Amino acid sequence: ASTTHHLIDIRTMVNSSIVALMLAAFAAAPASAFAPAWAGQARRTASATTMTAESSADSQQLRVDRRSAVSGAVAAAGALALSSPARAEAETFDVTFDIVNEDGTGGAVVIEVHPEWAPLGAERFKELVSTGTFDENRFFRVLPGFIAQFGISGDPAVSAKWRGQNLRDDPVKVSNKRGTLTFATGGPNTRTSQIFFNYGDNQFLDRQGFSPFGTVKSGMDIVEKLYSGYGEGAPSGKGPNQGKIQKDGNAYLKESFPKLSYIKKASL
Repeated sequence: ASTTHHLIDIRTMVNSSIVALMLAAFAAAPASAFAPAWAGQARRTASATTMTAESSADSQQLRVDRRSAVSGAVAAAGALALSSPARAEAETFDVTFDIVNEDGTGGAVVIEVHPEWAPLGAERFKELVSTGTFDENRFFRVLPGFIAQFGISGDPAVSAKWRGQNLRDDPVKVSNKRGTLTFATGGPNTRTSQIFFNYGDNQFLDRQGFSPFGTVKSGMDIVEKLYSGYGEGAPSGKGPNQGKIQKDGNAYLKESFPKLSYIKKASL
């Protein structure tokens, strides 16, 4: 049980992002927080010395054991850091979109998500998928050679939920190249649920702060066949009006823009 306890303590300390804090915690901890090995030695010392000698020996032994505990913990933390993979939340993962195109050319599109590119964006994307936000979601803005945009829920109540949940920007670490996925924004720190596929190499978006978080692993041919006949959205074009999508959801899109491609199901 003692060995298990120490393994748990070491793993807990490894999870700390600042080693200095871990060392300070050990240095400041009471003697009872450390391994009981020194206590046995102290008892053996007490049986052969006077009370004054016992106190001195205990003090010296405690200092040695504290240094040993700290050194051992640091060594173990280093070993775990070297031998363990990246933190679970930073590992690459896949998301599958089951896409339906109006002409029957739909199918599975697999997206490889890279949290190390944009950790906040990747985590938000995962949450949107896991909560079903993208199910029955229409690609309301498809501009060949540029982007295919989606992410406004077909359910107005769900849209309202996400509309005010702005996400801080991630630094741009990779370029907006063909096949990457990026959150749409209305300015700094305004990411919510809208996302787009890059059809072309849109490096100019890098300078504007658009940070990709994933890329198409397979099925880019399906993405390229998303229905684009409605063009740019209103009021600039004749396509869907985002305000009306927010207000009326899929009822508005199905009636006024029935040919839009959509995500039947998104899954991890």
